Amino acid sequence: MSIKVQRIRARARFGLRSLAIGCLLWPALALAAPDPDKIAVNVDQAKLVKLPAKVATIVVGNPLIADVTLQSGGIVVVTGKGYGATNFIAMDRAGDILVDRLIQVEGPMDQVVTVYRGIDRESYSCMPICQRRVTLGDGDTYFKATMDQAGTLSSQAAGSGAAPAGGGAARSN
Repeated sequence: MSIKVQRIRARARFGLRSLAIGCLLWPALALAAPDPDKIAVNVDQAKLVKLPAKVATIVVGNPLIADVTLQSGGIVVVTGKGYGATNFIAMDRAGDILVDRLIQVEGPMDQVVTVYRGIDRESYSCMPICQRRVTLGDGDTYFKATMDQAGTLSSQAAGSGAAPAGGGAARSN
């Protein structure tokens, strides 16, 4: 048998062994504990995180990716605004850093259907039927039309809940 054939066989055995080891280790890696220094949140969703009670100031690396709002008792609300990663730093009144954590903002968890019309993109949330869903990256026309409809609906809902003029109860004839 030639040296060239022996080398090819040796490489093939090495490749198969590596693949077998990878297949055996995959479940262990998949079950590994999540990174305690990383907060994972979905875009357009919020997560509560407990911090030390003496936090006085929060600094967010990129507020276009995530918003972090300090509540009483050391609770912060982390809201995913855009895709990507950023960090936040929590400091006490003296300016000492108490926490510096990574925030990873990921895509939506619902059933999103993406429709492309040329270069324009439209997103629909399909649970259980498809409805318009504004998602970062949608085409300008679709995005504006959907936001305008949502704003009109919100204004009408707020207006219908207002008390009638004169402070009395509404009556139907």
